[in-house]
Amino acid sequence: MPRDYYEVLGVARDASESDVKKAYRRLAMEFHPDRNNGSKDAEERFKEAAEAYEVLRDPEKRARYDRFGHSGLRSQPGAAGFDPFDLSEALNIFMRDFGGFESFFGGGGRRSRRNTRRGQDVRITLRLSLEDVARGTARKVKMKTLEPCDTCDGSGSVGKSAPVVCTTCGGAGEVRQATQSLLGSFISVAPCPACHGDGSIVSDPCETCRGEGRVREEKVVDVEIPAGVNENNYLTLRGKGGAGIRGGPPGDLIVGLEIKEDPQFHRQGDDLVHELLVSFSQAALGDEFAVETPLGTEQVKIPAGTQSGAVTTLRGKGLPSVNRGGRGDLHVRARIWTPTHLSAEQEVLFRELAKVEGDPPGEESLGRRFWNRMKEALGS
Repeated sequence: MPRDYYEVLGVARDASESDVKKAYRRLAMEFHPDRNNGSKDAEERFKEAAEAYEVLRDPEKRARYDRFGHSGLRSQPGAAGFDPFDLSEALNIFMRDFGGFESFFGGGGRRSRRNTRRGQDVRITLRLSLEDVARGTARKVKMKTLEPCDTCDGSGSVGKSAPVVCTTCGGAGEVRQATQSLLGSFISVAPCPACHGDGSIVSDPCETCRGEGRVREEKVVDVEIPAGVNENNYLTLRGKGGAGIRGGPPGDLIVGLEIKEDPQFHRQGDDLVHELLVSFSQAALGDEFAVETPLGTEQVKIPAGTQSGAVTTLRGKGLPSVNRGGRGDLHVRARIWTPTHLSAEQEVLFRELAKVEGDPPGEESLGRRFWNRMKEALGS
C-alpha cells in the first residue's frame, strides 16, 4: 500500500489548499531530478509527492480519499484516472503549477521552456443508463481537438528542424521589468513579446500549422467505464487531451458522467429500490413475481398477509460498488393496487368479500365494535 498522502506531504488532515501547495512545492524542489543527479530514490519521492498533491488539491478526490482511503481512488480494470504516476506526469504537474524547476533560479541558471508547454485538458460528459452503470460499458467518443501536425511531425518547423531559444527572454518565456516609485522598487513579469511565452522561436515555420506544431482534427477515443459509477464520478484519461505546442506534453481527457433516471428503479448508493404493484388477493394470499432488473430477472416472493409499503430485500442483487467491491441490495416495496373500474362480476365478488372480511385493526374499528356491543346490551 502507498503511504498516507497527508504523511507524504507532512501536513495535517485539515490543512488548507494553500498549505498543501506549499508542502508540495518544498518537497518537489528538494527531490526534483535535476537537483539530485538522477537519484532513483529522489525520483520516487518526487513522484510520490506529485501523486499526493494531485489528490489533496482536488476537493472531490480529497473527499473520496478521506472517506475510503487509497481504495476509493482505484477504478475497475480498464478504466483510467487512478494509475500510478510516472516521472513525465510528475514533471508535468510541477511545470503546470510552478512553471518548472528553472523558474526558481535567475541568470545563467535559466533553461529553455521549449517542448514543455502542455496541451489543454478536454472535458466531455457522457450520459449513461442504469444498465450501463450495472454492467460497465465502453464508449467511442468522437471529438475535435488539437493533434500533432503530420507535415512537420509536431516540430512546427519546415524540414522538421528544432526551434531555437528565444534571445529576448533567454528561453524563460517571460520578461521582467523593474520600476521605481515612492513605495520602492516593483518588478513586473509578463510573457515575452518575441516568443509569446514559449521560450523558443521557429525561424522557418510550417505552413500547415503556422509554427505551432499542432492542428485541429477530429479523433476517436475509447473510454472504458467501470460498473458501479455514480453521477459525481469522473474519469481522467491522461494524455488524451489536446496536443502541446511544438512537441509539448498533451493534456488530459476528463470524462464527466451523467446518469439518466430509470422509470423502474430508484438508486440509493449501491442499492436499488423497486415499487411493485400487487393486487389485494396477491397481498392477502402471497405470490411470486419476476422482476426485471438491470442485471437480469429476479424472482421475488411476497408472503401472505403483505401490507402496502412492506419491503422485501434481496441481498447482493443491487449495483456493483466501484470503491468497496461487492454489490448493493435490491429492495422491493409492495404497493397494493386498487382497480379504478370494476366489472359487474368483480363488483359482486367484492361485495361478498366485504361481508366476511371484517374491519381492519385499529383504534377506530375497535371503538365502533365496542359501541355496537353496548347498543346490543341496551336493547337499542
